[in-house]
Amino acid sequence: MTWMSSSLPLTSTSRASPVITMAGSRFFPKSSTSSQTFITQKGSGDPTRASVVHLLARAHSLPCSAASQAFMQLVQPTARFQLALDLLLPLLTSSADLAQRIPVSFILYSMYAPYPISLNPFKSVLYTTFVKERELAIEFAAEGGFSEREQLVWVLWKILKGDGNDIGPYSPSTLTKSPLPPELRASCLFLDEETFMENDPDYSVAKSTITAGEPKQFAEQGASKNLLSPLPPATEAKITREADRENERIAQAMKLVLAARDRALTLTEQRILTPLIPRLTSPTMITSVDLPPIVSYNPNLAYQLVVALLMALPNNLAQDIFVYLDALTLLPPTLPSFDLLGRLLRDTSAIPDYSTGGKTTIADIVRSEVLGRFIHEGIKWLDNAERDEHEGLVSDDRFAKGVQNLCRFYSSLLKLSIVDAASDADSTEMSHFTLRHSRFEEANALYCILASGRFDPFYTAMI
Repeated sequence: MTWMSSSLPLTSTSRASPVITMAGSRFFPKSSTSSQTFITQKGSGDPTRASVVHLLARAHSLPCSAASQAFMQLVQPTARFQLALDLLLPLLTSSADLAQRIPVSFILYSMYAPYPISLNPFKSVLYTTFVKERELAIEFAAEGGFSEREQLVWVLWKILKGDGNDIGPYSPSTLTKSPLPPELRASCLFLDEETFMENDPDYSVAKSTITAGEPKQFAEQGASKNLLSPLPPATEAKITREADRENERIAQAMKLVLAARDRALTLTEQRILTPLIPRLTSPTMITSVDLPPIVSYNPNLAYQLVVALLMALPNNLAQDIFVYLDALTLLPPTLPSFDLLGRLLRDTSAIPDYSTGGKTTIADIVRSEVLGRFIHEGIKWLDNAERDEHEGLVSDDRFAKGVQNLCRFYSSLLKLSIVDAASDADSTEMSHFTLRHSRFEEANALYCILASGRFDPFYTAMI
C-alpha cells in the first residue's frame, strides 16, 4: 500500500504541536539512554505501534528504502501522519543513535516523496534538525575532531534538496560507517533558509520542538545566536562558486554510481563519472555490496573503481581493503566477471602492501588474495546451476555457458603464465572440474593441458 494510492490530504504539523511535545516527553525522557528507552517502549496494546517500534529497532541493517516500504505496509494511510508525530518526530529530534535517526528521516521524506519537498509537512522539522546538527558538527570539527553527526547532516541535506532517493539503497549502518569526502562535510553543506521557512507557520513549532530536549548549554547558545551560526572567515572564504560547482559534480557522480548498480551507463554518463572516481574513493562511500551489481552492468567502471579502492589509503576506505577483495571472490562466473579479473591480473600498477608496509602490485594482490577462491566459488556456482537445471528450476543455458567461459578464462591464465599447469596448488581443482565436465569440448581440451602438466598451444587452439 503506497502513499500515492492514498486519498489522505497533506497535513500541517502546526496543528499538532502539543502532540509533538507530549510524544517527546512520553517516549524520549531527557537521558542518555533515550534510544534504548524508545526501543523498549512497545506501546500500550497497539499492535501497529509495536510493529513500527520493532521495525525501527532493526532498521539499522536494512536499506532505507526497505525500512520505508515496511512502514508503509505496516501502517494504514490514514494513520501514518499521527504515528509519525507520536513516534518518528520525537526520535528524529532526540539524541538517539544515528542508525535510528537516519531511517526515520528517510521515512518522513518518503511518506510524501511523490510531492515536491516544499509540500512535505515535516520539512520544517527536517530543516531545523539539519541546522542544529550542522552547527554542532561544525563546532566539533573546529576543535579538531570528527563527529558522527556529519553523516546525518549529509542525509538531511540530500533529503531537503529533493535527492532523498539516492539514500534508499544504503542501510543506516553503512552510512554511519562511511567517511564523507571533504566536499560533503557539514561546513560545506548549505540550504536556503527562505526556501523552507518563508511564510511557514510550522517553523516556530519545529524550532521549539528541536530545542525542548536539548542540554542547557545548547539552549543558551541558541538563545544568543541564530540557529545557523556564521562560519569563521577562513572557512567562509573556501566556499566559492567553484567549490559549489565541484560539490554538485560530486553529487552527480554519486548518483551515477547508484544508477550503475541497476543499468548500463551511457557513454556520456561514463565520461562524466570517470574523472571523478578518485574523488569518490578517497575517502569513499563505495561499499563491498556495491561492486557485484556494478560488475554485472558496467565492468569497465567496476575495474576503475576497484583500482581506485586498492590505491586508496586505508583510513579513507569505508571498509577494510580485504572486504572489497572478498567481494571479488564471490562474483559469478560470467563474462563481465572474467573481464574484470583478467584486467586486474594484468595490471602492474604499484599499490601499498598493508601486510608488510611495503609495495606490491594490483596483479600480485589479486593473484594471491582473489584468484584461487574466485575459481573455487565459480565451480560451486556452476555445480548449483547444474543441479537447478536437472531439477527443472531454470530453463536457460547458464550452466553450459558458464563451463565453457570458465575453461576459456583459465586457458587464458595458462597462456599468460598467471597460473602454472604443473602446479598442483594451481590446477588440482580445475583438473577435477574439467574431468567431470569433459563432455564439453572446452573442458576436455583444458583437461588435456592440465593432465600433461604443461601449456600446449595445440589444445589451447581448440578452446
